[in-house]
Amino acid sequence: MTDDELFELCVANKELRIERDEEGQLIIMSPVGGISGNLNFRLTVIFGEWVEKNSDLGYGFDSATGFRLRDKSMRSPDVSFVRKEKWEALRLEEQKKFAPVCPDFVIELRSESDSLNQLKNKMTKWIENGCQLGWLIDPIEKKVYIYRPNLNVDEIIGFDKKLSGGDLLPRFEFDLKRLG
Repeated sequence: MTDDELFELCVANKELRIERDEEGQLIIMSPVGGISGNLNFRLTVIFGEWVEKNSDLGYGFDSATGFRLRDKSMRSPDVSFVRKEKWEALRLEEQKKFAPVCPDFVIELRSESDSLNQLKNKMTKWIENGCQLGWLIDPIEKKVYIYRPNLNVDEIIGFDKKLSGGDLLPRFEFDLKRLG
């Protein structure tokens, strides 16, 4: 399936969340339950506030946004950020469809219907495709896995800590207590 055909399939089936892996296999993702939906909403709002205050740095995206990665997959993180110069280097036509760019920052939030191993694999793929910082937040086990290029995955246990966006997202801290 070409990228254009995949885009048309997604447009024709807006009720479905569809991704494509690097092998070309389609992944149909189930909707999340109310608790996961609320947590994802909170993450999006909190990060969105930071993006609005720092709009000179880049653009934020929600879970409905698909990105075409260099390994030919098309993925949709729950929350993402692309640096301004990277996004604005794309042609308008590229921005309108699945943008051929890897976000610089992604958050994946585990829901009851997600396999933790599949999410960990997805996070590894984000990093392999150029993502600079990724947070896999698991409210079920109250753990966070932090992914960065060329570094071991950091594991944070408990939601009594704050995550930092570091140099990529200056002044962005996320207090995990906000996820309850």
